[in-house]
Amino acid sequence: MDVSMAPLRIVFVITSLGTGGAETMLFKLLERIDRSRFSPFVVSLTDKGDFGVRLESIGVPVSAIGMRPGLPGPLQFRSLVKTLSAIRPGLIQTWMYHADLLGGLAGRLLGALPLVWGIRHSDLSRAHNKKATLAVVWLCARLSRWVPTSILSCSERAREIHVAAHYAAEKFTVIPNGFELDRFMPSEEARHSVRNELGLPEGAPLVGHVGRWNAQKNHRGLLQAFQAIHQRRPDVHFLLAGQDVELSNPAFRELAVAAGLGGCCHALGRRQDVPRLMAALDVLASSSHGEGFPNVLGESMACGVPCVVTDVGDCAEIVGGTGRVVAPADMQGLAAHVIELLELPQYERHSLGRLARSRVASLYEIGDVVQRYEQFYEGLTR
Repeated sequence: MDVSMAPLRIVFVITSLGTGGAETMLFKLLERIDRSRFSPFVVSLTDKGDFGVRLESIGVPVSAIGMRPGLPGPLQFRSLVKTLSAIRPGLIQTWMYHADLLGGLAGRLLGALPLVWGIRHSDLSRAHNKKATLAVVWLCARLSRWVPTSILSCSERAREIHVAAHYAAEKFTVIPNGFELDRFMPSEEARHSVRNELGLPEGAPLVGHVGRWNAQKNHRGLLQAFQAIHQRRPDVHFLLAGQDVELSNPAFRELAVAAGLGGCCHALGRRQDVPRLMAALDVLASSSHGEGFPNVLGESMACGVPCVVTDVGDCAEIVGGTGRVVAPADMQGLAAHVIELLELPQYERHSLGRLARSRVASLYEIGDVVQRYEQFYEGLTR
């Protein structure tokens, strides 16, 4: 075969392959990328995690460097360089800050091949980030003029915030996350079965939140909002899902007890049936301090569920006129808008849900988004 016609070998270097929005989007991309044109290989700085196993199941090779939290030692960095050199990439894309820094520097040691950084975060405040993370961001900003060929952001707001933090503005391209309309869809069966699982009346209003236990997700504020809703609408139930979002987590349990939600708060922890849970909701609430382009909004909207969100990242742009937006940390406003949506006539709320799904289909359908990635990669190698 003509070497010039061989698929482009792309190595994706990511900080970890546990459960998270970046890992989810990477999997969706590699599940659909055209293997006749692109040959993907994933390198995790830590371990293979759940998504490493899933990637290998669809034929994507995965290598794990085994770095531990904190600054890596020279032997670990050398292992990363050796791994990349052995793969012989035609292009490297890194995902998340530590991968941008370490994968970027390691990739540059291989020569002048195209190297793309990945930005998936839109809050650089000291209150909601570790000092070590902000130090990596500061260093990446200083290196951004010579390490990456290009910087790929999942949101316009994230691009603006990083340019303000002295990242090289001229190197940015924005490609949003994409969503699977054949997995996330309205379902009356899901509405019935989830309420039956939770022991709820058939018509019980159900407000949800899906996200791992993390300071950026602002579970403290979320439960304050749920408390305010409960005081005005004691018939409403609350469904929470995500890693460590369960009563066995002492920090979460303390917040839940303080909110006094009693039997109306259902903390399910990590679940494998998120499309079913999403489709059972009447409203999704997002209380985050910082997001780039949260997957849960597109997934919820694809299920025909209107969202009430804080104005972080591209949340307001994603929701458009199909939901409600409040200022970051305005949990009373979040509660008020959730109640407003719950008290709309059913046909109006369903109409918002249909508009939400249509918005995802027209702007964020996963097949269209993957094509944008493919065109971006090919543009870097022409």
